[in-house]
Amino acid sequence: MINKIEVTTLNEQYINKQPQAVIQYFLDQYPGEIVFSTSLQAEDQVLTDMICKHDKTNVSFVTLDTGRMFEETYDILHRTNMRYKINIKAMFPERDKVEQMTQEKGINLFYESIENRKLCCHIRKTLPLMRAIEGHKIWITGLRRSQSVTRKDIPMIEWDEAHNITKVNPLINWEYDDVWDYIKKNNIPYHKLHDKGFPSIGCEPCTRAVSEGEDIRAGRWWWESPDNKECGLHIDKR
Repeated sequence: MINKIEVTTLNEQYINKQPQAVIQYFLDQYPGEIVFSTSLQAEDQVLTDMICKHDKTNVSFVTLDTGRMFEETYDILHRTNMRYKINIKAMFPERDKVEQMTQEKGINLFYESIENRKLCCHIRKTLPLMRAIEGHKIWITGLRRSQSVTRKDIPMIEWDEAHNITKVNPLINWEYDDVWDYIKKNNIPYHKLHDKGFPSIGCEPCTRAVSEGEDIRAGRWWWESPDNKECGLHIDKR
């Protein structure tokens, strides 16, 4: 386990390094102890490519299947597995918890209140994620600071108090254009909804296309304030 002093030192050492260098360091130092959670969106497709080019055998690839996903999400999951010859493990929510929640609050409870929406995210996403990262020392994510106001202060390497794990965000300094430049140069398969005005993609009932000039996460839980637009996977406890 990396202590907080080591996290600070690594941040200082890698703050201006390219994502590939960050990924290489952790893959070399922690083989078999890394989990990469991919949402199959543009940022995570970039990271999948970078990881597989270095060492795909010592990383656990996981994705969260909430049961409310777009059909295009399953398509890119399949295409990504075929392209890189990997097996991204789909983590599902517990049936009993989903059944109880929907029976008590309705199938589309998330539209009724922030509390309901966070409950749904907790059951469908956070709890499966906790199972996915259990037993690992390093969690790689596709977070970028410019994605939203809730992520503007996130460091490249951090101790995630909520999940008791070291979280590594190799793309934290990249802009949206950097992501797409890499995708085009490397001919990476990507989610087809990105071509239809969806820069950020989650569950089907909680995601819409955005208009030109809107924030890239404006289509996620669009009925809520931007300050609340996190599902619980990435919580700033500092």
